[in-house]
Amino acid sequence: MSIIIATYNSKSTVQRCIDSVVQQTYPYKELIIVDGGSEDGTVDLLEVNQHKFTYWVSEPDRGIYHAWNKALSWARGEWICFLGADDFYWDETVLARIGEQLMLLPPTIRIAYGQNMLINGKGESLYLMGEPWERLKRRFLAGMCLPHPGMMHRRGLFEEHGMFNESFRIAGDYEMLLRELKHADALFIPNLIVAGVQQGGVSSNPKSALLVLSESRRAQQLHGQKLPPLLWVWSAIKVSLRILLWRLCGERLARSALDLGRQVLDQPRHWTKT
Repeated sequence: MSIIIATYNSKSTVQRCIDSVVQQTYPYKELIIVDGGSEDGTVDLLEVNQHKFTYWVSEPDRGIYHAWNKALSWARGEWICFLGADDFYWDETVLARIGEQLMLLPPTIRIAYGQNMLINGKGESLYLMGEPWERLKRRFLAGMCLPHPGMMHRRGLFEEHGMFNESFRIAGDYEMLLRELKHADALFIPNLIVAGVQQGGVSSNPKSALLVLSESRRAQQLHGQKLPPLLWVWSAIKVSLRILLWRLCGERLARSALDLGRQVLDQPRHWTKT
């Protein structure tokens, strides 16, 4: 397995991420680090840890998908995984347990995933992300609903479909997966928390979600969806309402109101826990 981590000014979290890979009991792994020219001390930390990497580099890049594409040219594993610098494997047996499942897969299955635990900046667990593919298959065509950090991609996926589209800033992983999953199936591995994913960005600011929706729609159009799916339209309405609430009530009251709504719907709070 090839584990790819892209970093940029990630000094506060990347050591946790690196350690979670190195501590895996699964022996057949390589770790590739691509840094975008960090200036906060991340590079010094990477130099201290460089004996743990199969390959690493620090140089300016054009964003995360450019970094991932560079890393793909060095990856040698049959299965490839992308882990964020803020993320970490949930326990030391994750890769071993995934490996057992991957050995049983037919070659037609080229995407495998489990669940991720969303955590906030205090390290508190908020809720699990990831459901069986049978539940998500139709929803996926309307937007990214798969937990990408820690997801396993068979090498043949990139050999057939090419690398990530670097014109995307935030939805390049969704566009890549659309190339495969609009016609194929993925495997959900039950009872497995793959990674802890730190909350931030889209999770904490509704305005960021507009960029996700815009890029997701562009990805759908690239793959022949002329009209936006109804679920995408509903998501756009909800995001617009959140932004309006933000403006009318202020961030603090808006977060409280959003979490009150989640409680009414029997969903876990997260807006007030950011």
